[in-house]
Amino acid sequence: METKVTREEAWNLLKKYNQEEFHLIHGLTVEGTMRWFAKDLGYADEEDFWGLAGLLHDVDWEKYPKEHCKKAPELLAEIHAEPELVHAVCSHGYGLVSDVEPTHQMEKVLFAVDELTGLIGAAVRMRPSKSVQDLEVSSLKKKFKDKRFAAGCSRDVIKTGAQMLGWELPELFEKTILAMRSCEDSVNQTDLS
Repeated sequence: METKVTREEAWNLLKKYNQEEFHLIHGLTVEGTMRWFAKDLGYADEEDFWGLAGLLHDVDWEKYPKEHCKKAPELLAEIHAEPELVHAVCSHGYGLVSDVEPTHQMEKVLFAVDELTGLIGAAVRMRPSKSVQDLEVSSLKKKFKDKRFAAGCSRDVIKTGAQMLGWELPELFEKTILAMRSCEDSVNQTDLS
């Protein structure tokens, strides 16, 4: 899938509707994670598209939390996002706030990793290193089982995402950790202003 939207347009749109550092970092993290998955799963020619879907997936979350995934098409129209990108963004809320079902492999990955990157991010903040570079799958499994830890990250959504992809949870955990390792430095060095 080719995209007409530039990375700069996408980033500026995200910043227009999201001012909290946490939300900007989440968008950048999911962008980098999606770019890694595009290459890993044989969609390297679609890496930019996968990345933009990751960057923009929560474009409407901060300003319109009650209209999450419903307000997104209107905001994405500002940068003339193609229907495939709008569908991808809206599908990550499937069964929760959206009836747009993830159909493309990229949409299923986005659905699966959105909550999981949040859980991994919370686990990383608890580590002495504050880095995903030394996070192991076994540590993540313990955090996943502890329902009180990062309680806002839905374990059910993560499980459903793994099922959509036909993967066991440890495979999804391992790949997402590797994906986040690949983009951690660039996310940390991004100027959020």
